Amino acid sequence: MRSTFHGLETAKRSLFTQQAALQTTGHNIANANTAGYSRQVVNMNASRPIEAVGMTRSNVPGQLGTGVEFGSITRIRENFLDNQFRNENKSFGSWSVRQDTLEKLEKIINEPSDTGIRTVIDNFWKAWSDLSKDPENTDGRKIVRENALALADAFNATSKQLNDLSADLTENINVKVSQINTIASTISNLNKEIQRVEGIGDNANDLRDQRDLLTDELSKIVNIQVVDTDQGYTITMGNTAIVAGGTPSVMTSDILNQAFASGDLNGGEVYGMIVSRDQYVASYISELDTIANTLVNGKITVTIPKDSVLPEGTVLNGVTYSGSNRTLTSDLTVEVNGFNGLHKLGYNLGNPSFGVPFFDENSGQPVTAATFKVNSAIVDNPNLIATSMRTIGTGANEKVVIGNNTAALLLSQVRDAKFSFGTGANASMATVDDYFRSVVGQVGVQTKEAQRQATNQKILVDQVESRRQSVSGVSLDEEMSNMIKFQHAYNAAARAMTTFDETLDKVINGMGVVGR
Repeated sequence: MRSTFHGLETAKRSLFTQQAALQTTGHNIANANTAGYSRQVVNMNASRPIEAVGMTRSNVPGQLGTGVEFGSITRIRENFLDNQFRNENKSFGSWSVRQDTLEKLEKIINEPSDTGIRTVIDNFWKAWSDLSKDPENTDGRKIVRENALALADAFNATSKQLNDLSADLTENINVKVSQINTIASTISNLNKEIQRVEGIGDNANDLRDQRDLLTDELSKIVNIQVVDTDQGYTITMGNTAIVAGGTPSVMTSDILNQAFASGDLNGGEVYGMIVSRDQYVASYISELDTIANTLVNGKITVTIPKDSVLPEGTVLNGVTYSGSNRTLTSDLTVEVNGFNGLHKLGYNLGNPSFGVPFFDENSGQPVTAATFKVNSAIVDNPNLIATSMRTIGTGANEKVVIGNNTAALLLSQVRDAKFSFGTGANASMATVDDYFRSVVGQVGVQTKEAQRQATNQKILVDQVESRRQSVSGVSLDEEMSNMIKFQHAYNAAARAMTTFDETLDKVINGMGVVGR
């Protein structure tokens, strides 16, 4: 014999199940624009059937259904796409930072332009060329001094900007360290909460979405590997642990630098920052220092014309020029130590003695772009600028031929002189202008490559994210269709319950009245 209220129970289960489906659909619609949200579905199953009741056995063929029930509410998520997204996201994070840094380097170097270092260098050589045409002109000397000061300012300012950029990258790494620690702490807390919720048999769908969103964010900062364990996510960076279940690791900038050196850190924004700071920016600081030091002290070969008079005690090619042999009887090709070395061979408007260094010699240490500056004596007195290489008279009566332009002409020709840049197998001969052009060209090529890589990685990230959204994202059209479907099912279940209710009413109140 069947249960009297079996039909009501079947309709009740259907009402509860369709109601849960409608509520889940509403939840999906409400979170259609929520970052990291994965659509949820109600998993409906036919409830356990029963055999019709009999004294010894059932006389009804088959089993009697008891309706529908939902066993769980789960989110739609594909782990393969999550892993793929995080792998691409780390490369995008790295290249986007490198692109940003190189674009800033381009702005700092500011070439080609009418206001960059190259223009200042050109103006410096032009000032010397003009002075060589009229070496007695005091105004010409002042113009040389001012252009030299402008050159020093350009080197100093560019060096400061590069060092500031390096310091900014270091500061940004520290900011990212704090961000990593915050995310790791939040993920570990979510691990514990998810374990608690799912330990009592529920699915922590929304908590898992929050955890995955934070994990995606972390994958852009550093390269990570994610393993889902019974204690929650275990997240590592190479051999460096970040999160282990409910326990986060505390990251520091030193740990990240060590991970970079060991190869554990090989992707993400922090990797891009370290590469930008220690390779790109450091390289261009070094290049700029090389240009400054080479201009001041780099060895160049010059030919001093016949009849030039060298200062007393000058040593060239191992020969000391003193007394009567100071006057050259033929052209002399020698190697001098940069602009300063050549300037010392000339005479200013004062006594015929060694000329002062044109640029400050930095206490015998290599000159850098930051320490590059004009000799303070020349700044105070432009008459100390050497232009002549001729004297008349001897001894105490020796005087400088101030109208001679040999030194000024040779100094202006340093523009076309080839210096040795680099050491060993990496050494190359080039003019200061050509070498600076090569540095500018290198920045341009690296920037274009970084832009290309960043663009490609963005396309890959967007493609994987699009695939993830096609699986996990909320489609409002689909949800509206589901809503109508579940609504009709709910209404039908309600109508079935009404029918069973009317039937029972007839049985209870309309039957059994015979004989009254």
